[in-house]
Amino acid sequence: MKYVIGVDLGTSAVKILLVNQNGEVAQEVSKSYPLIQEKTGYSEQDPNVWVDQTAAGLTELLDNISVEPADIEGISFSGQMHGLVLLDENYQVLRNAILWNDTRTTAQCQQIYEAVGEKRLLELTKNPALEGFTLPKLLWVREQEPEIYQKAKKFVLPKDYLRYRLTGKLHMEYSDAAGTLLLNIGKKEWSREICGLLGLDINLCPPLVESHAEVGTLSASFAEATGLSRSTRIFAGGADNACGAIGSGILETGKTLCSIGTSGVVLSYEEGKDKDFAGTVHYFNHGAEDAYYTMGVTLSAGHSLSWFKDVFAENESFEELLAEIGDVPPGANGLLFTPYLAGERTPHADPAIRASFIGMDSSHQRKDFVRAVLEGITYSLNESIDIFRKNGKKIDTIVSIGGGAKNEVWLQMQADIFDARIIKLSSEQGPGMGAAMLAAFGCGWFNSLVDCAGEFLKESVEYLPIKENALRYQELFNIYKAVYSQTADMNQQLMKFRQ
Repeated sequence: MKYVIGVDLGTSAVKILLVNQNGEVAQEVSKSYPLIQEKTGYSEQDPNVWVDQTAAGLTELLDNISVEPADIEGISFSGQMHGLVLLDENYQVLRNAILWNDTRTTAQCQQIYEAVGEKRLLELTKNPALEGFTLPKLLWVREQEPEIYQKAKKFVLPKDYLRYRLTGKLHMEYSDAAGTLLLNIGKKEWSREICGLLGLDINLCPPLVESHAEVGTLSASFAEATGLSRSTRIFAGGADNACGAIGSGILETGKTLCSIGTSGVVLSYEEGKDKDFAGTVHYFNHGAEDAYYTMGVTLSAGHSLSWFKDVFAENESFEELLAEIGDVPPGANGLLFTPYLAGERTPHADPAIRASFIGMDSSHQRKDFVRAVLEGITYSLNESIDIFRKNGKKIDTIVSIGGGAKNEVWLQMQADIFDARIIKLSSEQGPGMGAAMLAAFGCGWFNSLVDCAGEFLKESVEYLPIKENALRYQELFNIYKAVYSQTADMNQQLMKFRQ
């Protein structure tokens, strides 16, 4: 039996999957690492910790299985998007990586609009200038840390740096490059126009490759450190959302994904580059060649639930925390939560907005709050689905992965709020499986990613909307949408009081 490895470099941990030729996960290892948050709005990580934890995870994986290293044919990667890793002339890290959920770059986003123009930026990159993207972070370093910027010779994204450390070869692939605001998405090339208007050296941008491209083999030092074979083939991989789409079978028109991790994503397959959503949702290159996807993002999806647990149920498991939500009726007894703990991305690109509980009274119990948190996360994701539908997309079947697929009540809630059929996969591994599938396709196991999905992915159970719940949630969703406009100004005023 032959195997591939999918490495998913997430925000809180690296997850490593060993997958055989039948698509079965033979071994799974996860290694966590911390966030560095020195100030409100700052979010960083040490790239060397990603490498150390990945090496430790690969070593542990090999120690716990009887598979011969030579039988592991390929490795590919999924990674958190947008994070800025700056490298010097020797490809040494110059500073901590600034992550996707860092919101310090509001002024730099405005600079991009002033230099490029909002309309022209959308024409070239298909996306607005948002704090989470890579280009504003690059401009921030140039302005605030000029001595570091002057030493920078290349920038890459998190999983690209990890892959470089495994191979000694530096590349970026299109699905992650699409999230930098420097890629001409239609032409699949770095935008000389944007670089020129902003005074950036285009040579900072690394060489571009396809997600399934073979980019090298393991270095001798990394092979020795982990026990892997030097002959193991390394493939470029993709952005976490692109790999999540691949790992969920979102490879054909009409297929839609809901992924709930730290952030939450609604993602829909697009065949072409020519649809115009006017920047209301993201438009990126897919990990599948010459394909695209549209995507809406909730910044604090699973993060809202983990925050609630950490603050109010620190010594309980998530299972214990969620045990009673099925006893609470849809609408959480009139309690509403907006998940704006770290600002919001879709449809409100607003780093200053903050979360709210609306409708509290003394009759509410903890289980009402927990249900309200889950409903609020799902309402936020439904705002993206609402945009898709209003732009003519048919959304009737959605594959649900991540934390939102681990609880039956939450899955039914998604069916009711989205008013769509929800599919749970029998082996839901999300971006890690997508990375493994890119390696399997790259190794020649299948003629296409679609063929690979047909073998690797199986539906487990479906949830259909309950009509009376769907009608109730439509009314509540309209109330939810009104909260943003009612609280945006207040939250802006409160910003000056935050530490």
